Amino acid sequence: MEKLLEEFSLGLFVWQSLAFVILLFLLKKYAWKPILDAVNEREQGIRSALESAEKAKRDLENLQSDNEKLLKEAHIERDAMLKEARDMKNKMIEEAKEEARTEASKLMQQAQQAIITEKQTAIADLKSQVALLSIDIAQKVLQAELSNDNKQELYVESLLKDAKIN
Repeated sequence: MEKLLEEFSLGLFVWQSLAFVILLFLLKKYAWKPILDAVNEREQGIRSALESAEKAKRDLENLQSDNEKLLKEAHIERDAMLKEARDMKNKMIEEAKEEARTEASKLMQQAQQAIITEKQTAIADLKSQVALLSIDIAQKVLQAELSNDNKQELYVESLLKDAKIN
């Protein structure tokens, strides 16, 4: 019995080995190739996804650097525009101040000229009035002085004396 059992064990081992080899052959022919193809395809998909992710990462970094560059340029341009606007404002203010100074100076000169003209007119008018008043006073004094004949003769004699002295 032991011998039978040994033979049976040996036969069973051979059959199991043969079944295992056949199973390996069948798996290699029908299962391993599709499984390996699927694994390779999956590996290729992962590689391509990683490459795409790397490319997207580089593109994103490039976009970020471009955005920073554009932002810096925009800041520089904004600062230049603000400086230009400030300069233009200051220039306009200075021009307005200078124009106001010129206009004020012109108005002051015109006012001074008007004052001088008015003063000269007033002096001439005053002289004219003083002359008229002097003539009126002299006429009234002479009428009062020369109202009688004695006074007229005395006055004529004093005039003759003054005329000889001069």
